[in-house]
Amino acid sequence: MTPVIALVGRPNVGKSTLFNQMTRSRDALVADFAGLTRDRKYGEGNFEGQRFIVIDTGGLSGEEQGIDAEMARQSLMAVEEADIVLFLVDGRAGLTSGDELIANQLRRSGKPAHLVVNKTDGQDPDMAAADFYQLGFESVYLIAASHNRGIRSMLEHLLPAAEEVEEDIAERYPGIRIGIVGRPNVGKSTLVNRMLGEERVVVYDMPGTTRDSIYIPYERLGEQYTLIDTAGVRRRKSVKETVEKFSIIKTLQAIEDAHVVILVIDAREGLVDQDLHLIGFVLDAGRSLVIAVNKWDGMDGEQRGRVKEQLARRLEFIDYADKHFISALHGSGVGVMYDSVKVCYESAMAKWPTNRLTAILEDALTQHQPPLVNGRRIKLRYAHQGGSNPPLIVVHGNQTNALPGAYKRYLENTFRRVLDVHGAPIRFEFRSGENPYAGKVNRLTPRQQAKKRRMMQHVRKTKKKEKLKKSR
Repeated sequence: MTPVIALVGRPNVGKSTLFNQMTRSRDALVADFAGLTRDRKYGEGNFEGQRFIVIDTGGLSGEEQGIDAEMARQSLMAVEEADIVLFLVDGRAGLTSGDELIANQLRRSGKPAHLVVNKTDGQDPDMAAADFYQLGFESVYLIAASHNRGIRSMLEHLLPAAEEVEEDIAERYPGIRIGIVGRPNVGKSTLVNRMLGEERVVVYDMPGTTRDSIYIPYERLGEQYTLIDTAGVRRRKSVKETVEKFSIIKTLQAIEDAHVVILVIDAREGLVDQDLHLIGFVLDAGRSLVIAVNKWDGMDGEQRGRVKEQLARRLEFIDYADKHFISALHGSGVGVMYDSVKVCYESAMAKWPTNRLTAILEDALTQHQPPLVNGRRIKLRYAHQGGSNPPLIVVHGNQTNALPGAYKRYLENTFRRVLDVHGAPIRFEFRSGENPYAGKVNRLTPRQQAKKRRMMQHVRKTKKKEKLKKSR
């Protein structure tokens, strides 16, 4: 499963700065002011193919009162939900009593915690960390979050390889993993029960009934499946309960673990912005997508026409995703979705030989050449597959960093059509070979230098004669 990393420590030790570095964003506010972060913030990171979720928490001191006590309670709950805890301390301020209290709390939690000494820039890192070794942590990392130093080596030790994580999930949940996601009260749990053929999860007409992601392995027609029922994801401003915030993390993890994601939409409410945000996260995760428009029963022809027109207009950017109009309560249209799930899974896990991908690239170049850049034609030479789920196609050439977005979309559409890929996004990686003469000075031989001097003298004489003619 996708690991969850919680950042804890006293106020103003650099947790938000480290959060922004790990997620490569500026989502967390950063200032030289203690207690700026009061609520938890979660984000997604990616390190060499291994995706993870980071939780930025408010500062702890061990003697909180009032609003600080609520911040401390949320931080400790983040520790309970995390797989890895990073305990940040200030290398400039040295060891404090607050650090010792937090260290004791982390020991009682039983979670794997690692000590991270921040702000080691401008001083000897070993001297800055000397006082903190008495806290008794086995692993100690020295970083400078504001300068992005030491973070890469820390993540190399903390995060397992992406292949190992995928193998662990495949062993625990064999077959096709199907994630059911959507907003609260759109019928996700009802759909899960209908697909399983039994009342396996709690269904109630109240948003937020499902709190955690539920993994349900089962067999259908001799094939192995795992259904993942998730909590509904609301807009960030509507999320107030602590439990619901952790439910969102579990939902994001479920999307990462799934092979195919079924997004459930309420047909009576239509497509809303939060549905589009969920689609965006599914696409960022590279997962195959199936759209299930639920509560289709009881709607008249005019209402159905409006919904279909809205979906066609707003979901044009994912026209490759199958859409099913279903009633999870009555079961109409549910069984047909298995066909789409199987096609999506086969597309996401497909393997193609290099000669076939290169032939498709050559045909695409024949029909539509890349544009000129600085008077030179961009050349794309060959293509090969770089991975699956999602399919990754690596294209080699020169000046590929100057390839326009429109031409990249043309290549994606061409490969999708020829390879018959349904439901799964195709990712491209363009690589340019290094110029062996880049940065090298062209040194002339003595004979070439003499020739250059004669040519320059000839040019000067010619210009002088032309100037004399004009003056006469």
